[in-house]
Amino acid sequence: MRILIHGLNFAPELVGVGKYTGEMAEWLADRGHEVRAVTAPPFNPQWKVAPGFSPWRYSREATGRLTVLRCPLWVPRRPSSTKRILHLASFATASFLVMLRQIPWKPEVVLVVEPTLFCLPAALITGRFCGAKTWLHVQDFEADAGFGLGLLNSAGLRLAVGRVEKKFTAAFDRVSTISEKMLARLAQKGVVPSACRLFPNWVDTDAIFPLPKPSPLRAELGISAGQVVALYAGTMARKQGLEVLAETAGRLVARQDLRFVFCGEGPGKLGLASLTGQLANVQWIPLQPFERLNDLLNLADIHLLPQKADAADLVMPSKLTGMLSSGRPVVATSRPDTQLAHTVEGRGIVVEPGNALAFAKAVEQLAEDPGLREKLGTNGRNYALSELEKESVLSRFGQELLSFAATS
Repeated sequence: MRILIHGLNFAPELVGVGKYTGEMAEWLADRGHEVRAVTAPPFNPQWKVAPGFSPWRYSREATGRLTVLRCPLWVPRRPSSTKRILHLASFATASFLVMLRQIPWKPEVVLVVEPTLFCLPAALITGRFCGAKTWLHVQDFEADAGFGLGLLNSAGLRLAVGRVEKKFTAAFDRVSTISEKMLARLAQKGVVPSACRLFPNWVDTDAIFPLPKPSPLRAELGISAGQVVALYAGTMARKQGLEVLAETAGRLVARQDLRFVFCGEGPGKLGLASLTGQLANVQWIPLQPFERLNDLLNLADIHLLPQKADAADLVMPSKLTGMLSSGRPVVATSRPDTQLAHTVEGRGIVVEPGNALAFAKAVEQLAEDPGLREKLGTNGRNYALSELEKESVLSRFGQELLSFAATS
């Protein structure tokens, strides 16, 4: 089958949407499908185009049955609301004609990954002209999150964007998203239930697993065997509410047995670094390459997962899959009725968003109780094995894709 993928983020990005879209494309190509991906050069989470790639030139990469067509985009050094919109629009504009040029190739399925909304028209037009089925996969309700987090605040703009989003979203033959709560939200976007599918993110449980001995990163970082490590690793953006990490570390600075390790990149890094610069119990390390990801996740005795209340059920933190697969408990901030809270329940501790005192108490509780850490971590690992295993999730998706393409 010929499959055309359109999305802003793609491999070799190590985190977030790009990681999952890249792995999906590679998996489909490895199973004999002809796959083309129209995307941008890697820039996330650093908000800087990676070395070896150009932000201004078109390029083509071909490996086996997978062809990657990279299009220019503008990446602001300091993203603001307006700059983010221009950033997204730059890729949608640059990739529009590239999408139309795929019509003679006659893809059977055109699959677009949101974000970004700006790419939806090109995917729909391409699909209609070549007679392909169209599939929208929502990783992030970006418009709702933008308004919910205060990045955009015009009531008139919200109404207009909502109408446009509803019109385009409902026009796809199939719409999927990554959690049950986000799936329910699709009805508000005008998508009929028969067109909705759950397509969760996954984890390679063979690559991410509990190590039988301490992570080698502990010795490299000078962390003693008696210290408990609370780790935040991943993208550092506004929707995370990262300030709770700094306040938590500050509340627990007197505890010599507890070390906070922060690892990540993104627009929120500078602010968090400034808040924690004087704290002796905080240690910063750079993003680790993929081959060291399991060592990084096993560095944690406790994983930290803050998220703002206004981001609830608009996004599902992609980093959670690896946390659970590593067999370590999670301390998350989320309201009780959210998908994140339901997923972490029994595999960690959930507290109210923005409540640094409760967050600190949860960290302290787990730091003092290795038996509880082991129990919750084992529950998380078992959940990853039964519900999030990469081959299982992608095999179900692959079967769904085949039956979808075969329908009249």
